[in-house]
Amino acid sequence: MSAKHLFKNYSSIATTGLRRDALAIVEAGLRAVETQAAVHQAVSLKKDVLKMGDKTFSLKSYRRVFVVGIGKAALEAAKALEEILGDRIQDGIVLDVKQGKLKRMKSIAGTHPFPSYENIRATGEIVGLLKAVDSQDLVIAIISGGGSALLCWPHQLECGDLTAMTRVLMQKGATIHEMNTVRKHTSDIQGGQFVRLAYPATIAGLIFSDVPGDELSLVASGPTFLDTSTAKDAKRILEKYHVLSMCKLPECHLVETPKDPSLFTHVTNRSVVSNAHATAAMMKQAKTLGYKPVLYSNKLEGEAHEKGKMFAGLVKPGEVLIAGGETTVHVRGKGNGGRNQEFALGALGSIGEDALVLSCASDGIDHSSVAGAFVDVNVRAKAKILGLKPETYLAKNNSYNFFQKTKSYLDTGVMGMNVSDLMLAMRVR
Repeated sequence: MSAKHLFKNYSSIATTGLRRDALAIVEAGLRAVETQAAVHQAVSLKKDVLKMGDKTFSLKSYRRVFVVGIGKAALEAAKALEEILGDRIQDGIVLDVKQGKLKRMKSIAGTHPFPSYENIRATGEIVGLLKAVDSQDLVIAIISGGGSALLCWPHQLECGDLTAMTRVLMQKGATIHEMNTVRKHTSDIQGGQFVRLAYPATIAGLIFSDVPGDELSLVASGPTFLDTSTAKDAKRILEKYHVLSMCKLPECHLVETPKDPSLFTHVTNRSVVSNAHATAAMMKQAKTLGYKPVLYSNKLEGEAHEKGKMFAGLVKPGEVLIAGGETTVHVRGKGNGGRNQEFALGALGSIGEDALVLSCASDGIDHSSVAGAFVDVNVRAKAKILGLKPETYLAKNNSYNFFQKTKSYLDTGVMGMNVSDLMLAMRVR
């Protein structure tokens, strides 16, 4: 991440002082959670002692070291682990949305946000690896956002049925907590079942949190955590959103996750990075630029366009209002775009003459080919000239095409990280 600017379209969008300041603040947040740097900061090896945060592992105590990585930060994290551990890594499998070159591990590209047969085949290889380890082995598990869809080993469900259920929950605006509770109880590897498969090997989990509030057991649906939710909880969520009837499924066989604490005595999970690191860096950059930074929340949730409108109305002159989190979109139309673009479009009607609102997916993928969008008075003026009505595009959930026309989208490409979304509203000093 050494490029001068992270936004590929920087020169075309950084046309005002306010825009340049906004982009600088968000770039500071993104650079603060760069995956490889975060791993090198959290993990070190001195002689035969591997240190992960405040936990140490004597590699002399293990016959073999394996790495299993899942999620949108997995490939970059695996590259850093290879630099740290080198040929001490016996083998490994890394399942990400992109494929890359690794020396000691197999890299596989899967699909997101929906499960697929590709994901099932890749997860099958991971299951095979986990079943082959024993008490003399150390398994380093890279767990990052996006892993819920990528790590796919359904419990008595066809892949198409699981995809349909996921789609309905997303369209109905289910929270990440609700989504991942259902995922835990329709899977034979999530919700702590990764640990059961690998038992009695030692497991060291490196967690890259994309969950609002950093509830680590929800990241990638908690494959290495003792799960506190139950199959009854999952059933209530399915009933709440009428998932089975909408998917035309007669029933859904829910599995109970492991509840025996003794299975987890050999498991250590450590947080590597989260959106709190990103928002802290954004706060610092905003202050450096002469603004008054205000942290609204690190766990912002709710309907995206409503939260965008709220943000536009809260910010005061000279302030930068900052948030991290994961809003939702209740899908009513058949357009394109994700929650970050909906957030920005929802703010457009309430934006002041001296203000800007921006929302960016830290992984660079806002359910489309772009990371998010921003709005200001110039975007509003351009929309008026083009005859674009924000309310029409919101009604159709078509924010992507709105911002393609106004050219106020954020293009980062796939970032190799995921700490949920970064949002800001700011007004001229």
